[in-house]
Amino acid sequence: MTNKQVYRMTTTTATETTKKVRMTAGERAGIPPRRMDFEFGEDTKRYWYADNSFLTTFWTTLSALFPEGETFFVDTVKNYRHEIKDQLLKDQVSGFIGQEAMHSKEHAAFNDVAERNGLPTGTLDKEVGWLLKLGRKILPKKLQLAITVALEHYTAILAEQLLRDKRHQENISDPEALKLWMWHALEENEHKIVAYDVYQLVGGGYFLRTFAMLLATVFFFVIVIQGHARLMWADGSLFNIKANLKGLWFLWGWKGLFPTLTFKYLDYFRPGFHPNDHDTVQLLDDWREKMLQDGGMLADQIKNPSHAHMTGNTSAA
Repeated sequence: MTNKQVYRMTTTTATETTKKVRMTAGERAGIPPRRMDFEFGEDTKRYWYADNSFLTTFWTTLSALFPEGETFFVDTVKNYRHEIKDQLLKDQVSGFIGQEAMHSKEHAAFNDVAERNGLPTGTLDKEVGWLLKLGRKILPKKLQLAITVALEHYTAILAEQLLRDKRHQENISDPEALKLWMWHALEENEHKIVAYDVYQLVGGGYFLRTFAMLLATVFFFVIVIQGHARLMWADGSLFNIKANLKGLWFLWGWKGLFPTLTFKYLDYFRPGFHPNDHDTVQLLDDWREKMLQDGGMLADQIKNPSHAHMTGNTSAA
């Protein structure tokens, strides 16, 4: 079944239920912006990932990049919103914008906890914001969008691993942090095709797409490595040899996080690649049930539950 066939079915259902509940554009496209309100209190565990300082500060470094980073993603797509005529893609863009806005909000709240623990997440966020502001000024808009497409591929394959690999779920010991990361991972894969399809619509080609991925990869690792080192320094764990070696092995060792992502990362350089080539339809359906159905992980967390339980996601069909 094609995206458009699924979309017609979804919009037909939407028409039938409009009198009861009004659906947003994102909900019609199977990318419902779910309003969350996570509560990260004083009792949030300091080393919430595997009781390991290295790995906790690694994930916290990524979180510190999300508020400004995802705002940039939204802006680069909005630059071309006026060129989109297809109703399905219009609705998908609306869902993408709504989901990314919520990710920025909730990770900012999560970062505040790290800040209270003495980690300079706010400083990292501001520095990334400055860099991206410079990028908006000096880079062509199509290159900005291509960078978003590249980084959305990163987030999609990393999010897929979070959902597939039970080690992650077992390692995240803080219940609220687990909800945040699993919710974020679910929605990253719900909207993983949107920026890519907008890029194709506006005439983005293979060379620019792959060049942007190489550029994004260099900057991503430079920013993450130096940011991670600074968080460990602030935490007092930079020279915790045992924890650091354990963390490095988890990230880079045999069957580590990054080696297991290598083939999906490299697949991006294949001519004709599309994010839907990485099939996550059943994976997302399974996790929606785990998270959103009665008694699920997020059932009592969502502030707009009307269509948060939707399945049959068009963006990954």
